[in-house]
Formats: sequence, C-alpha cells, structure tokens
Amino acid sequence: MGHLIKDTATLELFAWLDPEADLPGWDVLTGNPFGTTLPEDQFTTVQNYFAEYHLEYYRQRLYNGFPSRLHALLLFATRVDAENFRAKHPGRVCGKYLFCAHSTGPYVVSFHDSSWLDYLRLPHSLNLSTLDEVSSYYWKGALVEEIGLPFMNERWREPPVIEALFQGTLEPVHRPQQALLPGFS
Repeated sequence: MGHLIKDTATLELFAWLDPEADLPGWDVLTGNPFGTTLPEDQFTTVQNYFAEYHLEYYRQRLYNGFPSRLHALLLFATRVDAENFRAKHPGRVCGKYLFCAHSTGPYVVSFHDSSWLDYLRLPHSLNLSTLDEVSSYYWKGALVEEIGLPFMNERWREPPVIEALFQGTLEPVHRPQQALLPGFS
C-alpha cells in the first residue's frame, strides 16, 4: 500500500483556508472537509453525511491502519491538486488562501482521489454493495478516471484530485494570494 506512509521525512502539503483559520480540518457542521457550506437542502446534507459515514465504517473494518477522514487533517498532496480542486469547485474556495505547510516530526499520511467523494455526492441512489465498492476504491488509492463507474448510463470519469489525510504536526510555510473566481487569478 504505497499510498499509506508512516515517516519523519518532511512533506509539503496544501489547503485552502479562510484568512482567519489556522489549520485545515473537518468541519462537522457543514459536512465538508474543505470548510465551506455545501447546498443547504436536506437531501444533500444527508447524502454528504452518509458518504462520510460509509467511508469511515469501511475504513474501520478493512483499513484500520489508515488515518480517519474524521480525525485527520484534510490537505492536498500538491499545489496542482489544490488548484485542480479550485477549478472543479470554485465556490468552495472563493475568498480562501492557498496554505502551504511542512510536516515536522513523525506522522501518518494516506493519499486518496477526492473525486470519489464527488461521485458519492452525485444525485443517484447507491446500494450497499456499490457503496462498499466505491469505499474500497477510495481506500485502495484507486483513481476515479481509471475505474469509470456508471452514472446516468455512461462511464463517469473525472481527473484526480489527490487529498492527503494527515496525522502529525504541520508548520506553516506561507500564505500566498487569496483565491479568486476562475479566470481572475
């Protein structure tokens, strides 16, 4: 499992943060690990919580050595992944800063394609075996674009956006420019 690392070597990781925020983390009130509120309809809220619940349930059963999405810091593996997330979800990062941090000391980190969460949040009903299949792909480190699960009778493919589930200590590097809407960078 090359996407799970326990080490002390310095890592550079990224996140979109509000100007007053210290470190990225799970926002239990919004159901969104990247800190902004998703649409406020009941279906979307329930769907988001259920997706996170199932990922965590699956992790506890089969990938217990991996950091929990609920207790780890959620960051992006590279600046490119953070920028790709901004391109896919501009409303979720508008007004935020791209934050860069280095790890210090021992840590545990795993890397996953966050596009699986986009798939789970699509307007469709998934049975438990499909939820298990998606959870398995997520925790195995598979990329959505390689698998191509069906959505509306077509193969659903998305470019990867690699997130890092990090447990350890981070030290801020710098806070560059505020994120603007696409086309205004």
